[in-house]
Formats: sequence, C-alpha cells, structure tokens
Amino acid sequence: MTISAAGYRDLANRDVLACAVVTVAAKLPMSMTPLMMVFLTRGLPGGYVLAASLVAVYVLGEILGAALLGLFLDPSRMRGQLSVGLVVGAGAFTTLALTQNVTVLAIAAFVAGAGPSTTPGGLRAMLLGLVPDALVPKAMGFDAMITQVVWAVAPALVTVLALSVDHRAPVVVSVSLVVVAAWLVFILPRGHVTSRSGTAKVRVVASAWPIYLVSAAALAQLAVAELVLPALLEHRGIGIGWTGPLLTGFAACSALGAVLYGLRPWPGSLRTQGLVLLVVTATCVGALALFPNLPGIAGALLAAGLFQSGVLVTRSLALRERLPVGAHAAGFSMMYAVTGAGYGLTAVVVAWALDVGSPVWAVFGGVAVTLVLTAVSAAAERRQPR
Repeated sequence: MTISAAGYRDLANRDVLACAVVTVAAKLPMSMTPLMMVFLTRGLPGGYVLAASLVAVYVLGEILGAALLGLFLDPSRMRGQLSVGLVVGAGAFTTLALTQNVTVLAIAAFVAGAGPSTTPGGLRAMLLGLVPDALVPKAMGFDAMITQVVWAVAPALVTVLALSVDHRAPVVVSVSLVVVAAWLVFILPRGHVTSRSGTAKVRVVASAWPIYLVSAAALAQLAVAELVLPALLEHRGIGIGWTGPLLTGFAACSALGAVLYGLRPWPGSLRTQGLVLLVVTATCVGALALFPNLPGIAGALLAAGLFQSGVLVTRSLALRERLPVGAHAAGFSMMYAVTGAGYGLTAVVVAWALDVGSPVWAVFGGVAVTLVLTAVSAAAERRQPR
C-alpha cells in the first residue's frame, strides 16, 4: 500500500470542509439522542426505564435502517436520498417532543433512528469521492476524528440545554441541525462516487461481512467503556463523578488516534493492522478490570481510545478496497448497522455479567465478545481472496 506523505493541510479545501460541516450537522443530533431521551421522558410515567426502552428502539431503527435502506442508495441520486432521510428524521424528532403517548413515542423513536441511518455511510462515501487515492487514509482519519469530537461534545451540550433552558431544548437543537444538514447536503459536489457506475447488490455488500465483524468488535470495546465504567469506579471505591471526564478523555484520545494513523504509512496490510490494533485495544480495556486505582484505570482507558479509532479507520479503508465504488455507500451503511449490533450484543453480555457477577467480570465478558468476533473475522478473511 502506497500512501502519500502529504499532510492534512491537503484536505483543507472547500469541498472537504463542506463535507465536514454537513457531517457535524448530521451526526451531532444522532449522538445527542440517548441522553436527550433521558431528559425528555424523565418526568413521564416510567421515567428512566421508558428512556432506556426508547433508546433501544431508536438503535434498532438505526440498525435496520442502515442495513436495509443502505442497499437502495444510488450514487447518482445520493444527495436527494440522504436529504429525504434527514427530513423524515427531523419529523420524528419533533414528534418525540410533542407527545406523551408511549406507543407514538416508540414509533417516533424508531423512525428517528431509521430515517437518517444511511447518512453516516453516504457522507463517508461522498468524502472518499472528493479526494485522490493518496489522501484517502488521511480523509478517513479526519472523518473518524470528527465523529469522536462530536461524541465527546454531545453529552455536555444536551445536559447544558436541558438543565439551563428546557428539557425540550435538546430536541429543538437536534431538529434544527438535521434540517440544516438536509439542506446543506446539496452543496456537496458529486465527486467520483456519483460519477462512476456500480450497483450495490446484496451479495456484493454481504461479501465483506468479515470486515463488518471487526468493526462490531471495535464498538464492543466502546460499549464496555461506557456501560461498565460507572459500576467499576464504584466497585473500586472511586467517585462516580469521574465517569464523565474519563469518557471525554477516551473520545479525545480516539480523535487523536485517528489523526495519528493518517499521518504516515504503517507496516503490514490493512487487515493485519486492524487485527493488531483491535487486540491491543482489547488488552487495554481488559486492563481496566485489573487496576485498583484511578490513575491505572484512566491510563488503560485513554490507551484504549488511542488505538480503537485506528481499528475503525483500517476497517473503512479495507472496505473501500473490497467493494466496487458504486457499493461504497451501501457498504459503509451496512458497517454502521453491524457495529450497532455489536454494541447491542455487548450491552446484553455486560448487563448479564453485572447481574450475576461484578464489574470486573463484566469487563472480561465484553473483551471476550471482542476476541470471539475478532477470531471469527480473522479466520474468514484468511479464506477470502485479498
């Protein structure tokens, strides 16, 4: 693999920056949603249980929407398709703020997840169409950095809006951003992805399933970090208030890791790089359960964030190599769906481990999910042609 030594400054052009603006406007509402649901429903019957249920329905909508609707993305009409999905999502978010009926809330949550679910994959494919091949690794690192920064900012933004303005204020901001993204997507140039022919057939997209599996394994580590950390801190006698700063640090290190990966070429194939980085990440996450004090836990978590983003970047690059250009958007959408499923699977394992054991075993259970998915993917990739 040959990579240009050009710096990130080569990405600083109008088209790439426009794509970055649209990505932030589209992804910020998606990352705000879980905590937004909590503030939106905590005054309703069911409170936090209702919020957790709506988040689960929202994630289900994202998974099914990305997997199924992504197959219908047409490179020649992608901007219009993404815009329609975003508008549908804006309508669903608005409904969440206007009703207290549980059934309507559940339907709106599902549609809010499904409508814009193809946006991350579609925008990533459009970004790749805007840069020459030599800059693709840096573009992927840049995209991963934006994602991590958005996820770091979203919880604080929701909390400030809900507590300082109104519990519906995060919804208003989310709807506004989604509408802006639906409009701005038309300012993006068509790029190479919309000028080349290619059809996203189901079998073509499905053929890359080992790559999707490693992405799911990477998100399993995020699930462990987010879901087990509060319980682990309490288990070690550390103030639970450290959860927010630690997760913010995790996201910041993930953004830094994405940037560092794109700075230079690295030895080995993309497949090897991804598997090595994933094993290192799992080792760091597993170390969380072994350290009895805050410095050790913080160090392991920050190191995990640093390496985890590299896994996601290598998987995106590997998927780009694997699929024809016309199937890139569908492939990235499928990857988004499978990573969500990996997060959900890990959440189930972690919840079971917390119920029958301790946070230490919950960490090890999440790491076990990662290693199993990694082993299956590695075995399958060895049997497939490169």
